[in-house]
Amino acid sequence: MDLLNKLTQTPSVPGRESRIRAVIEEYIRSHDLFDDYHTDAMGSLIAVRRARPAGETPENPVRVMLAAHMDQIGFLVKHIDDQGFLRVNPVGGFDTRNLFARTVKVCTADGDLQGIMNPSGRPIHIATDEEKKKIPLVGDFAIDLSLDADEVKSRVRIGDMVVLDGPFHEVGESVASQCLDNRVGCWAQIRAIENLTNHNCDIYAAWTVQEEVGLRGAMPAAFGIEPDIGVACDTTLCCKTPGVPDEDRVSVAGDGVALHVMDSSMISDIGLIEEIEAIAAAKEIPCQRAVLPRGGQDGAVIQRSRSGVRTVAFACPIKYIHTVTEMANKVDLESYPKLLAAWLQTIQ
Repeated sequence: MDLLNKLTQTPSVPGRESRIRAVIEEYIRSHDLFDDYHTDAMGSLIAVRRARPAGETPENPVRVMLAAHMDQIGFLVKHIDDQGFLRVNPVGGFDTRNLFARTVKVCTADGDLQGIMNPSGRPIHIATDEEKKKIPLVGDFAIDLSLDADEVKSRVRIGDMVVLDGPFHEVGESVASQCLDNRVGCWAQIRAIENLTNHNCDIYAAWTVQEEVGLRGAMPAAFGIEPDIGVACDTTLCCKTPGVPDEDRVSVAGDGVALHVMDSSMISDIGLIEEIEAIAAAKEIPCQRAVLPRGGQDGAVIQRSRSGVRTVAFACPIKYIHTVTEMANKVDLESYPKLLAAWLQTIQ
């Protein structure tokens, strides 16, 4: 879990993915996992692993594109007031009920600053009954750096990245952390490649940018790669928790990696799902199907690139998604790269 830990603790919001890209690039370079890699104009890291067949090299290997977005939900500083409090603009979707009394990290050009995020207004001891019932909007929150206003203004710039600050730790049979969505997908791509032996397809692994604000990095990456098969490596909701009807659970923790049948952005290729399920059954790798009523992932824009691409989405079930306490079961984590690698080795 050391690599996943490092990935979750590296701040990188949409449009500010340089830190996480550097961590991934250093890892794949030092472990010699790919034949070549580059960063495209949008900032996505694209690595190529040519076919490594057991026998003769195929004349025109199938091109498989893996895509895991490396951005996390967060904020950009939009205003610094005369007292030194920061106001922020979200980059990605937040439920403001999860933003109360949070520690945050403000990432500046000369270092990271620890801060506290709270909504504006009176504390509970002096608040009115009506004020206590109000659920703040994102714009109501302010960040307190506990520094002199002049120092804040000298160190923090409009557009600096802000992330929620939460540790990575093990909880029972799971791990919990901030931004498992989608550092799990980034991690699973790496682990799948490490698990590969021989394969007849050319694999293009893309760690994409700006997914959380509209799947912006995967589309140009797909046009550049021109894949025959697309694979989104992401996470999905796991709502088998108190207060959620069973029919809305989406996925079940511990039942294995999920194959996204559909979400609001894409319907997976059913033939690919059935191929993958057959391999899972033969190798006794746990997996499950999932339908997500709302939400999307990079596979949607890969599927619609050029004249169309057969695409499937892998997803790890995540409890409490888009919070600092996202939780992933170890069975699901183990099955994810194992099944992805087993399937890649069968593609002709």
